Amino acid sequence: MGSIYRQAGRAVWMLKYFKNGRAFYESSETDSWEAAKKKLRSIEGKVADGKPVSGAANRMRFEDAAKDIENEYAANGRRSIDHLKRRLKLHLKPFFDGKRFSKITTADFNAYVVDRKKAGASNAEINRELAVLKRMFSLAIHAGKVFYRPHIAMLKEDNTRKGFFERAQFEAVRKHLPAELRPLVTVAYWTGWRVPSELMPLEWRQIDEHRKIIRLEPGTTKNRDGRTFPYAELPEVAAAIKECREATDSAKGKGTITPYVFHREGKRIRDYRLAWKDACVAAGCPGRIPHDFRRTAVRNLVRAGVSEKTAMTLTGHKTRSVFDRYDIVDEGDLTAATARLQSAMVSATVSATSAGKKRKTNK
Repeated sequence: MGSIYRQAGRAVWMLKYFKNGRAFYESSETDSWEAAKKKLRSIEGKVADGKPVSGAANRMRFEDAAKDIENEYAANGRRSIDHLKRRLKLHLKPFFDGKRFSKITTADFNAYVVDRKKAGASNAEINRELAVLKRMFSLAIHAGKVFYRPHIAMLKEDNTRKGFFERAQFEAVRKHLPAELRPLVTVAYWTGWRVPSELMPLEWRQIDEHRKIIRLEPGTTKNRDGRTFPYAELPEVAAAIKECREATDSAKGKGTITPYVFHREGKRIRDYRLAWKDACVAAGCPGRIPHDFRRTAVRNLVRAGVSEKTAMTLTGHKTRSVFDRYDIVDEGDLTAATARLQSAMVSATVSATSAGKKRKTNK
């Protein structure tokens, strides 16, 4: 139950009410007992319905919530903070800045979606931005700044990429890349690990060259889990790592010491997009992206008969649903499946015919 009281020397009544076990204090902005009582009852009703009620919530604006989520990302060392800032700066702030956070409604979110679609944004891109809005409301609710989050409907994503590399395509692209990028794409092809966030920052301390194991430390991957990839049985990966070691020793001999496995004359590789694009065009595979290696690795593991649990551990997929999304089935897989079906049917027919002939002979 809430209460009404006066502070010494003040005529205006103060209100005290509770939300999720926490006490909140607010001025009734009136010296009338009846008016203050009516406002308190209204607040208690909104609390019961989960709606925002406090003066702080009414004063909070979108830019305040944006600052809160940026601080939360920075405090937790989230690797996607640059993506967050870009989405806020380019899309969310231009649309929502200046609005009271507690006054943003589902209708506003729908209007935002329409505006982004007119700008040509994909459903997947819009969903990432809506996810930021959801997180902003969650942080504000947890901080007691608002008590209610309007419904935010996510869009159906039917534009999931389905690219992957056949072996000949991979070799053609690799052939047209600069020498310093070839070991990088080779390791990406076999491991399925993310090129920009997991392989490009890879350091020598994460590679056991004696046991031939590559490690990703906990907290450095997208799902924050650690990961290992043994490559002793993969000559191509071993050769790529050896090539990187020779390049590192060469840079050291010239006075440049680098901790990075993949580098250009000792300097970490940070941008490869132009070289990648040119190589894909030259190889006859325009429009391909390095993330296609992730789908390729999953597909190769499944084709090789590796158990799903082991494959998921190697590639770093945490859930079966996401793993299945990367396990691409193409026309060649379907043709191979029907060929196996035909072979099985022929074998069954031959067996049945042989059994029939055997029975007639016995008679």
